[in-house]
Amino acid sequence: MNKISPFLWFDTEAEEAATFYTGLFPNSRILDVQRHEAQDATKSAFVVTFELDGVKFTALNGGPMHATFTEAVSFQVDCADQAEVDRYWDTLTADGGEPGQCGWLKDRWGLSWQIVPTALPTLLADPDPEAAARVMKAMLAMQKIDIATLEAARAG
Repeated sequence: MNKISPFLWFDTEAEEAATFYTGLFPNSRILDVQRHEAQDATKSAFVVTFELDGVKFTALNGGPMHATFTEAVSFQVDCADQAEVDRYWDTLTADGGEPGQCGWLKDRWGLSWQIVPTALPTLLADPDPEAAARVMKAMLAMQKIDIATLEAARAG
């Protein structure tokens, strides 16, 4: 069990977001849903506890008085290959999500994610400083990271 885990404040979408995220990431599940049964005739979720790839999250429907999500906090998703990058990118930017620069995006709730191929750090750390600089320049021009383009940039 992790001593520290993310806690996310939503207006009213905690259960919807938890269901979406647990459907996207492997080894994920909703653990518990606490509802406002006494106060809310719709019995909407108040707190949703869930795991994403084994990491515990808590989501709260705290109402609109919260601060919105910003890029100051994001979740990095390490991807084994381009197909995985494409799947996470396309799913998280769908239905109102926003692509950002250099592998960053915001999902439909405004939560920031970094979709990063595991090849990226190796390509950026190429022992040839000119090759590494070409990779960096190519990456800075991208929204979704494209591994083949980065490899071509490294090759010159």
